[in-house]
Amino acid sequence: MLVRFIKNWALPLAMLAGTLGYFFFADISFVAPAKPYVNGLVAFLTPLLIFSQLLLTFCKVEVHELKPKSWHGWLLLFQTVSCLIVAVLLVCCPMEEVYREVFEGAMVCLICPTATAAAVITGKLGGSASSLTTYTLLSNLLAAVAVPLFFPLVEPHADIAFFVAFLKILSKVFPLLLCPFLLACFLRAFVPKAHHCLLGFHDAAFYLWAVALAIVSGQTVRSLVNSDAPIFVELLIALAGLITCCIQFYLGKRIGGHYGERISGGQALGQKNTVLAIWMAYTYLNPLSSVGPGSYVLWQNIINSYQLWKKRKNEIKY
Repeated sequence: MLVRFIKNWALPLAMLAGTLGYFFFADISFVAPAKPYVNGLVAFLTPLLIFSQLLLTFCKVEVHELKPKSWHGWLLLFQTVSCLIVAVLLVCCPMEEVYREVFEGAMVCLICPTATAAAVITGKLGGSASSLTTYTLLSNLLAAVAVPLFFPLVEPHADIAFFVAFLKILSKVFPLLLCPFLLACFLRAFVPKAHHCLLGFHDAAFYLWAVALAIVSGQTVRSLVNSDAPIFVELLIALAGLITCCIQFYLGKRIGGHYGERISGGQALGQKNTVLAIWMAYTYLNPLSSVGPGSYVLWQNIINSYQLWKKRKNEIKY
């Protein structure tokens, strides 16, 4: 009963834990000076949790089932072009700093790769989990290249040249997103015992995700508490998350529908690895922009819950 309760309420419990414990996760304290080691621990722990979650997930992937399809290319094109358009607006159009955070939040939601759990939801909705898994890998590859390329342009630092910033972000994001898959393939081929052992812990990916969500929720709360931005700006960032969420689910379904994979297309483009998105926004952009992907957690789960409810209703009806 307890395990089922935790799984059913993992999202709100993780976010609540991060919110209540933000003074620890985000190095906020009302009774003592800030402790620098906490920031260092969070900076180390979050990527480690994301890496471990991806590794456990990719260990379940059968390489021979990974077959790129035409609709994958269209979705990748949309992610690239939409992110590029927002980046160009931020670079070329003068605007107040508070409004830049709105566009930065939207950009992270657009370029963020597909959630590893999307294959599970896709299967429950009747879509192709293998096609979704293929797109998950492709979207991770796209993000590994696009994030280091676009983020230094959008949020430049006076003391760091663009190429240096590009290499710095690339060195952290690229291994984080691709090495789990490469390591999973290596273990499957050369260390089958270790691979089989990790398969026995595949459920642990769920709990790693919950812990990581609690931490990045704490970081998002820290951004809100420390920000001088007006409330309406914070609401605009959350609204940007809602708009990008609806657009991506809609376009994903439309594009996937042309190829007979409406469900897979919608989940591939709409369901995001929000833990990764919040971490990237908090680390490489204005920290307040993490409110965008932070709100995306809520929006995408509302849509997924509605889709699952609608499917169950139709099954009962027929």
